[in-house]
Amino acid sequence: MNYVVETEIPCPWCGEYFPTTVDTSQGGYTTIEDCAVCCRPIAVTIACEPGDLQDMQVERG
Repeated sequence: MNYVVETEIPCPWCGEYFPTTVDTSQGGYTTIEDCAVCCRPIAVTIACEPGDLQDMQVERG
C-alpha cells in the first residue's frame, strides 16, 4: 500500500496553490512547510488514516 499521498496546499499568505506530499502512515500530525511561491511559513495540520488523507488545515506559520 502506498502511504504517500500527493495533494495541493493553498498558501494563506499569497493565495497560490502548490503541490506537496503527505505521509499518511504517521496518522494525524502538524508540520511547517514553506510556500513554494512566496517562501513564507505555513502550519499544515493533517488528519489521515494510512493511505487516506481525510482533512488538511493551513494557517500562517
